[in-house]
Amino acid sequence: MYLPARTKLWPMKSLYFGVALAMVTTLSISFVIFHSISTRLQQRTIDPAFDRIDELELESARAALTSGGPPALKIYLARLDQVFRGSSHYLLDSRGVDVVYGENRAVLLPPPPRSRWRSRANGHYIRAHRSSDGQYWIVAVGVPEQPHTWTYLPFYFLVIGATVVLCWLAWACVVSPIRRIAASIALFGEGHLSTRVQSQRQDEIGQLGRSFNRMADQLQALITSQHRLLGDISHELRSPLARLKFAIKLARTSTDSKTALNRIDRDVDRIAALVGDIVEMNFIECGPAGQEAEIARASDIMDEVIRDCTLEAEVRGCRIAVNGGLAGEVEGNRELLRRAVENVLRNGIRYSPQHSTIDISIAENARTAAIVIRDFGPGVPEDALTRIFDPFFRVEEARDPTGGGSGLGLSIAKQAVQLHHGTITAENASPGLRVQITIPLRSPPTPN
Repeated sequence: MYLPARTKLWPMKSLYFGVALAMVTTLSISFVIFHSISTRLQQRTIDPAFDRIDELELESARAALTSGGPPALKIYLARLDQVFRGSSHYLLDSRGVDVVYGENRAVLLPPPPRSRWRSRANGHYIRAHRSSDGQYWIVAVGVPEQPHTWTYLPFYFLVIGATVVLCWLAWACVVSPIRRIAASIALFGEGHLSTRVQSQRQDEIGQLGRSFNRMADQLQALITSQHRLLGDISHELRSPLARLKFAIKLARTSTDSKTALNRIDRDVDRIAALVGDIVEMNFIECGPAGQEAEIARASDIMDEVIRDCTLEAEVRGCRIAVNGGLAGEVEGNRELLRRAVENVLRNGIRYSPQHSTIDISIAENARTAAIVIRDFGPGVPEDALTRIFDPFFRVEEARDPTGGGSGLGLSIAKQAVQLHHGTITAENASPGLRVQITIPLRSPPTPN
């Protein structure tokens, strides 16, 4: 299924720059958030604490003025200047006149009706607080202490170092693996079908690499099989086409045209059967996306196959013996399952001697159905057992142009069974060949 790509929001040519930009953006947003938290903390916690200190200083100054007059007040304010270095403290009346020196310092007071004042002007900070009765103001004026540049350098280096480390981790753990996967995909697209992604990661990038490897395995197997199939098809068609051409020449020159026409008819039938098998193999190789799934009783499929093959067995002087039965259901393509069993059974009939029996043993459990087909023919050489399911493979004794098949029957059976998540195996039974098909059942067997 094709998924349309999303609209490009940014012409980013490297994921690394995107990660770096995301980190810088995150740091900037974090700085804004931390600044907002700091401002809010100052407004709700620090400023109220300083307001209480101002009130305490104001009440202490009034007490000194009341008890000892301006000299006592002057001593108290000097003590505040010593405690808060770099600041000058004044006690002003409601008009802004300095109680100790008589100077007018109204410029240091806030505009009414404000009772508190924290401001900066001409490089000085001003802090003013009015008494609850409005008679006095306590004012502090000072030069803010400027921290040295090197004071914050360790923090700057820490932030820069953390950013560099995070960028490097992003490059090593995200960007670089994705680039390696992209390079592998590019190599595979150029025809290097053995290219795979080497990764042991268990995260999304590892899943991406494993998904590519599975896709590459399937594509490589498909392309290899297609190349082999084309070679086998050309080889298999060469002989009947040569015979067909010879028969046509014979029909033109021979007085016995009937024999030549019969030969032409046999070769045309063989070519038609071969093309039909090739079409069926291509249909199966389309996979589940090209199949229509349905639910069928396994016993109905077996009954139909046995009924269709019984006549052929009788013509060849054989008979079919069935032992056991099926009650479960299978899910998939009914026709493909039928062809799989039929191809194996017809293969057994083709190579069974006259007056022999083809035994069919059927069994099932809660999950699978097992179908075993055994003939009493010559069997298969041990070194050929693993190849009889390959396309166009036939044992030498079977390469009879009049009696042998196309060499695709067992291959079609294997692909159809595997398409339904089943298995098919073959072994010599001495005498004969035993082929077992195992198909998953959709539901447990129901009692009769």
